[in-house]
Amino acid sequence: MIRPIQDTTTDTLRSALRGLELRQQAIAHNVANVETPGFRAQQVSFEDTLRSALRNGEDTSGIEPTVSSSASPTRLNGNNVSLDSEILLQDETKLRVQLIVQAMNAKYALMRSAITGN
Repeated sequence: MIRPIQDTTTDTLRSALRGLELRQQAIAHNVANVETPGFRAQQVSFEDTLRSALRNGEDTSGIEPTVSSSASPTRLNGNNVSLDSEILLQDETKLRVQLIVQAMNAKYALMRSAITGN
């Protein structure tokens, strides 16, 4: 993949967006299977790995989110999807995506200003 702009901030924001995109997909999959017997909710994690890489000065561009099955208690049918929790997580994820997009837009606006002098 060609990355025209490569720096720690941009790489970190891109990694976070990849993780949040995968989380949105997992939430949709969980909600679609809320009544499927034996279905285990999927969880996506990437924040701790991303935070650790930043703290240690490591490259954040290659950080991949991990998907795992939730270990939360199940209902009698073996399903452990909580619709309330999924909707809250979906709203939180949307807000995080908006925040990251705003940060990227601000970074690109600064670069545009530096290039054009405006």
